[in-house]
Amino acid sequence: MTTVIFVHGTGIREREYNETFQIIEQKIHAQRPDIKVSPCLWGVLGAKFNDNRASVPLEDATLALSQGEEDAEIILWGQLYRDPLYELRLFSLLPIESGNPFGEEPGDILQSRVASFTPALELQATLQEAGIAEVFELAREAVIHSEPYQRALLTVSESDLSEYYAPIVRAVVAQAMFISEQQEKFPPILTDAQLRDDVVELLTLVLGEPELGLGGWFLKPLVELAQHGGTNYIRGNRLELTDKISPMPGDILLYQTRGEKIRAFIQEQIAQAEPPVVLIAHSLGGIACVDLLVQQQLSQVELLVTVGSQAPFLYEINALYSLEYGQLLPEHFPQWLNIYDLRDFLSYVGNKIFPDRVQDVRVDNRQPFPRSHGAYWTNAKTWEAIISRLP
Repeated sequence: MTTVIFVHGTGIREREYNETFQIIEQKIHAQRPDIKVSPCLWGVLGAKFNDNRASVPLEDATLALSQGEEDAEIILWGQLYRDPLYELRLFSLLPIESGNPFGEEPGDILQSRVASFTPALELQATLQEAGIAEVFELAREAVIHSEPYQRALLTVSESDLSEYYAPIVRAVVAQAMFISEQQEKFPPILTDAQLRDDVVELLTLVLGEPELGLGGWFLKPLVELAQHGGTNYIRGNRLELTDKISPMPGDILLYQTRGEKIRAFIQEQIAQAEPPVVLIAHSLGGIACVDLLVQQQLSQVELLVTVGSQAPFLYEINALYSLEYGQLLPEHFPQWLNIYDLRDFLSYVGNKIFPDRVQDVRVDNRQPFPRSHGAYWTNAKTWEAIISRLP
């Protein structure tokens, strides 16, 4: 009787494994009820905290109460690094102010100050120290000619003119940082938060009244974001979040350093199975199976099926444990079917790396990444490729 052994990937523990195992068993038995499907839950050997998470730093509740605004500013800069016009887009959502036919518009005053601004010697020295003096003018021009900036000018009123200085300055500074990165330059301001804040403060003082904090009308939602979806939430729930995310990278690190225990566990399941044996191995499980089958001649294994796995990639970059780049797969290595999805960025192809030793089959899981990485088991094309190859 043919035995199919399912070898899971990284971060999987008993509950998730059992759910996937049931799906795989049902799919195989629907077409091949004669096949025995056996588990291989190596996750029992996976990464775990051995000292009750003693390495995880915890938030001091007495300090956390005063840090909402600080975290909101960090989150704001996180948005600006991705989109320098982020704040100006928020201002552009405000109602347009009614025009004044008898005088200069507040937006015109603001535009005049921004467009005519020339850094004085002290500020020029600070820009040089920050490393953005050469791109500052280019950054300002990019901001003042942008649609969000032009739209924001229409929302300015006389009473809130000063609210716009700091957001415009932050947009220009963020744009200068963005340009520097595009030019593959890495000035000190990219990593020095105090230097960044000093530049913003000096520029704001030059443009108008000091704006040392965040604009009042959007401070509250940013603080709420920090508390419920940002840094404060992460800090306050560090243990819970660590428990959720640590198995995946932890298993990878554990396998790279002490993978022999995991490979021995898989080999033990193979030894207990009735031959011929087929290994269906997902993600990191595929890497472990390739390493095992390179190192050990296991004649009862007739077919290896890797699904969404990275073994060809690791081999190409000379990071596969069992086989240095340039070495051939040993003659005893079994037939190898490799299933991948172009939307699964953790899947790779092997035929060009191991010519005539790997059959690559492309499927479309119709899911965005990272869901695509775990969506193979309900895809009919996956099972068309596997069932036809089962002994």
